[in-house]
Amino acid sequence: MDKKLNLNAFHHKISIKVKFHEVDMMSVVNNAVYFNYFEDARIKYLQDLKAKYNLAELMTGDSFFIMAHNEIDYLMPAKFDEELAIFTKVEWIKNSSFSFKHIIQNEGNGKIIAIGGGIFVHIKLSTKEKQDLPESLIMAIQNFESEVHKI
Repeated sequence: MDKKLNLNAFHHKISIKVKFHEVDMMSVVNNAVYFNYFEDARIKYLQDLKAKYNLAELMTGDSFFIMAHNEIDYLMPAKFDEELAIFTKVEWIKNSSFSFKHIIQNEGNGKIIAIGGGIFVHIKLSTKEKQDLPESLIMAIQNFESEVHKI
């Protein structure tokens, strides 16, 4: 992953405070917890997009998303009671999938502690087979993330 980061390229951010049950005996966040942070950020991103662009059909009925790929690079540990910012953006869009990128920053000292991403695939819930993304979702993402184009 590219370690040169421009946080200004991210138009979505959530904040999380590290909870006691997320850390080990050394007060360091367990590595698996970062994927929960990414999931929280992705869900909030989609909820905000759904509300802003009136995407009523998104994640309802037969429209569902699954994670096909997750990745993370750990740069430094997060610790109990620290405030973290999770920045999220869509990097690319294809017919039935799109890719998220996440950066986790320690809000106290501004240091980047993790970089990751994942691929979401749109499926029919009833058949579990992939289906094309709704055109309204593609347009909403491209409006929100002006530099993202369908490939």
